[in-house]
Amino acid sequence: MHDNFAPVALKNAYRLINHGPTVLVSARHGGVDNVMAAAWACALDFAPPKLTVVLDKSARTRALVEQSGRFVIQVPTAAQLQLTHGVGTHSLAEMPDKLARCGVTLFDIPGQDLPFVAGCAAWLACRLVPEPHNQLAYDLFIGEVVGAWADTRVFRDGHWQFEQAGPEWRSLHYVAGGHFYAIGDPLTVPAADD
Repeated sequence: MHDNFAPVALKNAYRLINHGPTVLVSARHGGVDNVMAAAWACALDFAPPKLTVVLDKSARTRALVEQSGRFVIQVPTAAQLQLTHGVGTHSLAEMPDKLARCGVTLFDIPGQDLPFVAGCAAWLACRLVPEPHNQLAYDLFIGEVVGAWADTRVFRDGHWQFEQAGPEWRSLHYVAGGHFYAIGDPLTVPAADD
């Protein structure tokens, strides 16, 4: 952790992924840690805060989530483009040293038995809400957010501050074939005249 690592109120946790970023999903079970990229993650509910993420049946991270009942959703930055693409295209089953080769550094948060990816803009610790039909039929997992943190250089006072941070802090948005966009400039709707 670092000086800019700060908790986010759970009532604002949905704001960490509401803008549709590609996320990193990490999990731990039986002494095994893994991280994968996921393009399909979405805020689901406010109180308690919940989110959804699609985890393919072939993903080793999915098995760790199913076994442990816990996972972390992280918002990687443009500076982590190669890391994000690497963990999204390589399998732990085929590359046992995947995390090291992709440049992943993990850290722990007291009270959480989860692997957190260093260098991200935000982290959401989740408890799996078991929905066997959705998981089997649609690869759709629901997580209740039990803790949320963000880097204050880019998220503070309950809001993203992309326009005030350097371009390396922008979130990634996956399209296809190794092609990503970084979040763009803010647009604000002017207040209506009464």
